[in-house]
This record gives sequence, structure tokens and C-alpha cells, in this order.
Amino acid sequence: MLQTMRDCARPLMFALVVGWAAGCAAEMPPAPRFDTPAPPAPPARSAAPTATSASATIPAGGASSGGLHVDGNRLVAGNRTVRLLGVSHSGTETHCTEDHGDIFQGPSGESLVTPMLAWKLNAVRVPLNEDCWLGINGVPPVTSGRAYQTAIGAFVKMLRSHNLYVVLDLHWSAPGATLARTQQPMADEDHSPAFWTSVAGAFKDDNGVLFELYNEPFVDPANADTPDAWTCWLAGCTIKAAPPVGASWKSAGMQSLVDAVRATGARNVIVLGGLHYANDLSGLLAHMPSDPLKQLTAGFHVYNFSWPCTTEACWTSTIGSVASQIPVITGELGENDCAHGFIDAFTEWADPHGLSYFGWAWNVWDCRTGPALITDYDGTPTALGAGYKAHLAVVKQ
Repeated sequence: MLQTMRDCARPLMFALVVGWAAGCAAEMPPAPRFDTPAPPAPPARSAAPTATSASATIPAGGASSGGLHVDGNRLVAGNRTVRLLGVSHSGTETHCTEDHGDIFQGPSGESLVTPMLAWKLNAVRVPLNEDCWLGINGVPPVTSGRAYQTAIGAFVKMLRSHNLYVVLDLHWSAPGATLARTQQPMADEDHSPAFWTSVAGAFKDDNGVLFELYNEPFVDPANADTPDAWTCWLAGCTIKAAPPVGASWKSAGMQSLVDAVRATGARNVIVLGGLHYANDLSGLLAHMPSDPLKQLTAGFHVYNFSWPCTTEACWTSTIGSVASQIPVITGELGENDCAHGFIDAFTEWADPHGLSYFGWAWNVWDCRTGPALITDYDGTPTALGAGYKAHLAVVKQ
């Protein structure tokens, strides 16, 4: 989600600036196993440490080739069309760097999942932190490297045991020796390909796990050394120096991240978030990475304060055009007014167009400054969540 709404996954004072608001089942496979180091991350600038405990592959014999896959503009499992109707559960991208001594915000076991199932959810989106996964840049060992990987692996296994699909999302990253504690305009060349080599290697035998390569790209001429944001999105470019990174750095384009995933042998579905914090898909089809398996989907995020695509006219002309070619997964959906009129309008449009969507967020925050769907991890909804829950009760998956 936009950093202005949830820096470090803590409720914030939220301010809207007029004219600018986007800126600031399947059979259960074996558990991921992290007992053999993968190749270390490439040498990073500024003498950044390399990964010391990246994961290996999970054992063979997981989900079959009949698992979730892209067929034209649909997600399909076997002969059945699947729409992912879920929630994002924040915390795993933030807590590991914040000296809490833990990795999750709220529960991470059965008590988390039981209310989700009561809401008739079929998917959970899990944000990740590349420094915590790779064990670099000073993240405490108790919440990084093998400890982080093992915790995420167990969490995914638990979710999958309830036939919930899982989207793993590279949410926070940073180049060089900078600790990943915030959103960057794009993934970084220093660590992000190594992150995806490791993550894809760990989960490649479970086609019920999807890989969202980068949360919310916001490359534009103001922060990148190029006038062509979509080319940068695809192939990488130089990102201008700005806090907290003290020097210019090279981003990793979507093509290099797709290549990193596929080099592991992973056949999982990949999600490609668009520009403007994933709210702009206008140039995506013209800049699609090459994927030999043709398992790419579009990632769209939309809030009532997003820009530029928050109206039905834009959804129809732009998002609908993409959805006619490849599946569109709305990884974040919400509004900051403690109501549900906006998400109601979007889901009513999205359902006949076959879109998947994930409400933001299954966390106990304020419904305005989160936004948040619940007031308690027992599933008690906020006003926003009440609307989403009511819709899930009647919508066809």
C-alpha cells in the first residue's frame, strides 16, 4: 500500500493533497526446506553484506502440474476457473526490522485463519522484506535469514493446509547497505534478483503460491534518470539519490526478476504490479516481460485516494482492456473513510470482468489510517470490513 498510509505497518495520520494522492484444494505440498544455502546475493554497493542463509528448493512431489496456472485471461486450477478473493495480511514486511524480536503482526496460526475462512476468503497476500529474507544489512539474526525463511515457510504451509492460495509479495527492499524499511520506486539490482532466486527456489513445487515481483512501482522522471518509466519498469534504470539511500542506484527491471524466478525451475504464476503504486496499467501490455511459460498476470491496486484509475470509466477502458488479455489481480483494495461505498462500486464492476481482489488489510488498525478490515483478529469487522465481508458472502468465486 502507499507508504503514506502505512509506513512500518503502523496507523498513521493521513493527509490527502488535492490533485495528488498516490504519492507518498490443491494437494498440500511438503513444507519449504531451508537447509542448503542458495548462491549468495551479488556483491552490493557500499560494501553491503551478502546473503548468508538463502533457501534451497523444497522436496519434490508437491502440487501437480494441474495446479493454479494462467490460461489466456483466466486463472485455472484443473478445469475450473479460479478468482482469488482474499485479504492482505501486513506485518511480515516490517516487524522483522523493528527490533520487536518477532516477525508477525498479530497471530500467525490457526486463530488467524479460522475467521478468514468464516469470511469465505480463498487467498491471503503476504508481504515480504528482502533484507529479512536474505539476512543482510544488519537485520537481527533472530528475525532474518534462516529464522525468517523458516517462519514464512511454516506460515505458508499452514495457509495452504486450509486450501488458501498465497501471494508472496516483495514489499520492502533497498539497494546496497541501506536497511529495507520503506518503499522504493522499484526493486533493486543489488538484492532483488537474489531474493527471488531464493524465494522461488523455496516454493517452486507448490503452484498454489504466486509471486508478486514488486509491490507498488512508482518510477517517474522525478525519481529516475529516464523519461520513459515503462521501459525502466521492464528493463531497469538509474534511480536518483534520495533519502534513505544516499546515492543513485540501479533498479532491477521486471524482466530480470521474471528470469530469476524461471531460472530456478519454478512454474508458479507471477504477478506484475503496474506504475503509480500499481494503479496504472496503461503501458503494461506493451511492455510485458518475456516468460517462456506464459504465466504472467497484472497486479492492480486501487483505493479511493489512488491515481490515475479510480473511476468506472478508467476501469473499463484501461483495466478491462488488460483483463481481456491476461488475468488481473487487485492485490490491494480499500478506502480511508471507514465506509465501503468505493469498494462496493469496484467489486460490482470487477466481478463480471473476472478480476481477483484482496482487501487491505487483515490487521487491527484504524479503518481510516490503515485502512483496516477488522477491529480484532477474531474477525470482527470495521465498517469497511463489514461491506467487504457482506460481499464475499454472496459473490461467486
